[in-house]
Amino acid sequence: MLTWEGQKMQGSANIVQKLTSLPFQSCTHHVSTMDCQPSGQTGGIIVSVTGQLLVEGESHPLKFSQVFQLMPSPQGNFYVLNDIFRLNYA
Repeated sequence: MLTWEGQKMQGSANIVQKLTSLPFQSCTHHVSTMDCQPSGQTGGIIVSVTGQLLVEGESHPLKFSQVFQLMPSPQGNFYVLNDIFRLNYA
């Protein structure tokens, strides 16, 4: 599940559709902080990130925060189970 600015999308097709419909083609992330903690008994990881997002064609970066949960797959990789993204306008 992805929550983008309060709007919830579930399932990979819906998430991809949301991300590809954003009104820009590229952006640059500058990470300011990143904190991680173990999550549950199955080897998950909770990650919290803050930083700045510079959208193509804009001169002023936007501050953002993002929290996501990584879960291990049977193949030994990780996948994103939950993701919350928010622009910080204040």
